[in-house]
Amino acid sequence: MEASKLKVNLTERELDRIIEMAWEDRTTFSAIEFQFGFCEGEVIKIMRSELKRGSFNRWRKRVNSGVSQKHEMKRVDGINRFKCSRQRHISGNRISKR
Repeated sequence: MEASKLKVNLTERELDRIIEMAWEDRTTFSAIEFQFGFCEGEVIKIMRSELKRGSFNRWRKRVNSGVSQKHEMKRVDGINRFKCSRQRHISGNRISKR
């Protein structure tokens, strides 16, 4: 499926969040698929269409390096969640207060 067809049903905020999650080393492709329904190939197409060529190449190089844990098989055993257990609940871009 073309990247432009993938983006049709996304709001700007959702698209920004997908790109942000794709840049994060510890956020897996399965986490993106769980939240937005886009598989790895579709995320790659979105990133290719939204980023400058150099930025996309840098992102792909990092994803395929040993640093990134984008693929679940590269993750340490025992990590089966999408966020840190110590991360505070975030609502509407404001950190909730105690």
